[in-house]
Amino acid sequence: MTIPLDQRSPAPPAPWRPASVILCIIALCSFIELSLQAADHGLFGTVRWRGLAYQYGAFWSGLLHDWQPNYPAQPWLMFISYGFLHGGFGHLIGNMLSLWVLGDIAAKNITRMSFLIIYVTSAIGGGICFGLLSGSPQPMVGASGALFGLVGAWQFWRWSARRRAGRSLQPIWNTVFWLVMFNALLWALLGGLLAWETHLGGFVTGWLCAVSLARLKSGLNG
Repeated sequence: MTIPLDQRSPAPPAPWRPASVILCIIALCSFIELSLQAADHGLFGTVRWRGLAYQYGAFWSGLLHDWQPNYPAQPWLMFISYGFLHGGFGHLIGNMLSLWVLGDIAAKNITRMSFLIIYVTSAIGGGICFGLLSGSPQPMVGASGALFGLVGAWQFWRWSARRRAGRSLQPIWNTVFWLVMFNALLWALLGGLLAWETHLGGFVTGWLCAVSLARLKSGLNG
């Protein structure tokens, strides 16, 4: 899917290089998945590693209700830990490539700290939305909650820039429409095994974070 890149908000006075932060996230996610892949294929460890990783680190909606956690902090820690686990190489590669592209866009609009705030908060927001809307007993993993948060922030920057310039906001709504269609198609192709709730929660959280950060910046500058 191609999403048009048009006018964006002015870049901060001292743009930062996203590579260092993004490479750290990619390295951590890749190390975990590669280790689990190696264990899956009997290269070291045990084939039980993936199951244990999901059992202790994935997002389980039941833990928000009456399920018994494996350790006291699990119902809270899972809002972050699920974002570093993936369901295989394809899942990992797709998410990490998206992170690289979205990180470059973010670097042109916000500071490094703002990027981390949006990334982490969106992962949490994605988990909250999944927990509220999904009754699935299956574990949820992947960085897509945080990634859709970056997409949500990006669309706010586009919306803000176009509004200030007096331009039509229709391209923003077009993008949102195609994102919905993209999720619907993936949901159908994957037989319903798509955590669209996480994507929705991440997107909304990312947009709201970008709004809050823009207002904070405006207040400080004012």
